[in-house]
Amino acid sequence: MNFDDTPQEAKFRSEVRSWIAANAPKELESELKEASLGRIKLKSGDVLQLSKEWQKKKAKGGWACLQWPKEYGGRGSTPIERVIWQQEEGIYNKLGAPFLIGQGMCGPVLMTYANDDVKKRYLPPLASGDEIWCQLFSEPSAGSDVAGLRTRAEKDGNDWIVNGQKIWTSGAHYSDYGLLVVRTDPNVPKHQGLSMFFLDMKSPGVEIRPIKQASGASEFNEVYFTNVRIPDKQRLGNVGEGWNVALTTLMNERYAIGSGVATGFPEIFDYCNSLMTEDGPAIDDRAVRSKLATWATRTSGLKYTTYRTISALSRGERPGPENSIGKLVAGSMLQEIATFALDLQGAAGVLVDNDQKEVAGQFQKMVLSSPSSRIAGGTDEVMRNIIAERVLGLPGDIRVDKDVPFNKIPTKGRA
Repeated sequence: MNFDDTPQEAKFRSEVRSWIAANAPKELESELKEASLGRIKLKSGDVLQLSKEWQKKKAKGGWACLQWPKEYGGRGSTPIERVIWQQEEGIYNKLGAPFLIGQGMCGPVLMTYANDDVKKRYLPPLASGDEIWCQLFSEPSAGSDVAGLRTRAEKDGNDWIVNGQKIWTSGAHYSDYGLLVVRTDPNVPKHQGLSMFFLDMKSPGVEIRPIKQASGASEFNEVYFTNVRIPDKQRLGNVGEGWNVALTTLMNERYAIGSGVATGFPEIFDYCNSLMTEDGPAIDDRAVRSKLATWATRTSGLKYTTYRTISALSRGERPGPENSIGKLVAGSMLQEIATFALDLQGAAGVLVDNDQKEVAGQFQKMVLSSPSSRIAGGTDEVMRNIIAERVLGLPGDIRVDKDVPFNKIPTKGRA
């Protein structure tokens, strides 16, 4: 690993710092510092609107979606320049949360499979934040096993008629467009009968129902499709090859999520240094220090794993499935840290007090929302399989339904 910038990278970093210093919304700095772990709530105004304003300013300055070609709203930068931008943007990167799925996952799929007219129409407003995209994959009976989905599309002239349901769709309630994977042929094995489309989320027959979470937030949604008509020109890839298109999305998802999952370690470290317990400062307790040491070690491992990815990008290489390591480790750490923080707070940890300091109250929110980080973008079990099979080269899981036509797979009991 090489931790030093090349002369060209150092020059680029200097340019980035100058632009951010002159243009960043510094009036939001203190609130963004307190808005930890991706859960942003600003008193200064509507988060979505403020995020769009920052994204639009970046787009006008030529700093949106750096790695995209200029004709699609990007800058034509190298992958390592994108990493440098993310490092220097710092806390203001939190305002990019509404665009993560569209720019990190949907955009690369459009760039790979859409024709030039579609790219020119949809990519620039996606890059500038004028339009937001979501990803319609998971279903009630097809979460970790996305290929087991049952939402169907039937051809009708030059259109497709879609019926079914998706669930856990992040940001569907404020998205303009979405990537949708559906079953177009139930007579072939499940991975071979899928096709990918994109659609307007305001299309007739689309119903979005936000899911109320235990934390009080509604980040996920159920999405129902009733005779939704999608033109065939909005298909991405060939009919029946939707799984290959989906893999492009999922690879980008692993990279986008794996390199940016919060762990909660900075928050718990600062908290333990300031917390007074009945026995004195929490940091003086051996058990507390042992926990912190364990999490510090894991955080260091994640840091250097990320550096390996950065070094690979600097050499022009493409990161592989090892990005699943980041999500697996960070997701479990987040939940462990949240639970430990509430244990330290004792009975006070279950109270909701508007006058309670943000640093203490945030752990209540964290413990309620942290389980989602171990599910969204692939469960822990999926991540372990990816790491085992594609990183460590271990034998693959036995998949008894791999070559069975989808409509012959038993749905109840045993065959």
